[in-house]
Amino acid sequence: MVNNVSLAFFFPGQGSQSVGMLSALAEAFPQLKKTFADASAVLGYDLWALAQQGPQETLNLTERTQPLLLTSSVAMWRLWRELGGPLPAMMAGHSLGEYSALVCSEVLGFEDAVDLVRKRGQYMQTAVPVGAGAMAAVLGLDDDVIVAACAAACTGSEVVEAVNFNSPGQVVIAGSAAAVDRASAALSDAGAKRVAKLPVSAPFHTSLMRPAAESLALDIDALAFSAPRVPIVHNVNAQPETNPTRIKALMIEQTASPVQWTRSVQFMVQQGIEKGYECGPGKVLAGLVRRVQRSLVVTPLDDADKFEALVQQA
Repeated sequence: MVNNVSLAFFFPGQGSQSVGMLSALAEAFPQLKKTFADASAVLGYDLWALAQQGPQETLNLTERTQPLLLTSSVAMWRLWRELGGPLPAMMAGHSLGEYSALVCSEVLGFEDAVDLVRKRGQYMQTAVPVGAGAMAAVLGLDDDVIVAACAAACTGSEVVEAVNFNSPGQVVIAGSAAAVDRASAALSDAGAKRVAKLPVSAPFHTSLMRPAAESLALDIDALAFSAPRVPIVHNVNAQPETNPTRIKALMIEQTASPVQWTRSVQFMVQQGIEKGYECGPGKVLAGLVRRVQRSLVVTPLDDADKFEALVQQA
């Protein structure tokens, strides 16, 4: 049973990784490493060692980043539940984080998910070679201005699209590196407060990812999905879904479709969500949610000194 009707959990995506991530939390709660050991057995390499030793360039390769962040979020979720933390009323994950939500809501088994997101990362990287694609965050402009600038910057096979609608005034664009550069320059000229390249190795959620989505579809179709224990608000349409077959379709579509994060947060607030926790390394989503709805306070869970207190307060 869901036993906190005003609580949501948020799971971060790529960009939250850093060398040494979760080290203090694992020192305080050594059981955290068990989830990393489970993932390492699937991956064939020591995921915890990668997280602690890097190098950062390796952490940023999407086929490594995706299993790493999934495992981090699931390890923290398991700890939350082990210490008596309640189930939330809703979950949402940003991009890759949606797979973390699938595991934590018991839609998909953890080992299956680790293997799946490794493949997802490989397919994404194969679709667009390292260096050929790029992503950039645009601050301080309306969505329609950004969408129009991206359309104007496309030429022939070089595309750039608005792909992450993260909050009012923060949209991520992605596509061919040259087209992203053109759109970035145009958006700076249009009055953007800032245009910043992101530390990722492929242009996620663009039409360039359709080959990756087609490959991923075969893997997803072969897996067993269950109805969610906790409703998940999906990136593609900012709505929850209970039908496992439909969830599969949404996850395939997500690969090459924009992340509707602003709409997702707005929907959750409309459904009565009043507070949340960011279940993963860092505090990226806490900041994004605050920009969408200031009254919805999201607290990062990766603070070792506060974890148990946060469980007790929930």
